[in-house]
Amino acid sequence: MASTEVDHPTVDTGWVREPVAAPSARFGWHGFGRKSASLAGVLVIIALLGMTIGNHEGHVEDFFLVGIAVIVAVLLLKNTIWPGRSEAA
Repeated sequence: MASTEVDHPTVDTGWVREPVAAPSARFGWHGFGRKSASLAGVLVIIALLGMTIGNHEGHVEDFFLVGIAVIVAVLLLKNTIWPGRSEAA
């Protein structure tokens, strides 16, 4: 009797064996772009803090902008100090 399991061809991406249909196998990309994400985070922080400069009288929006910038900075530091599973593989 034939098996109901389908054997999908795999590609060795250097990290793990992935199905041929996986986007990382097609484009040759795999993993997390740590430098790109860090650069994007720093640019977001600069943009958020830059938006606090303006001609507004109330400062409620400043608290939100600075708070979100602090959250992004904490996440950047967390990813720098504890990189997670992506580098352990």
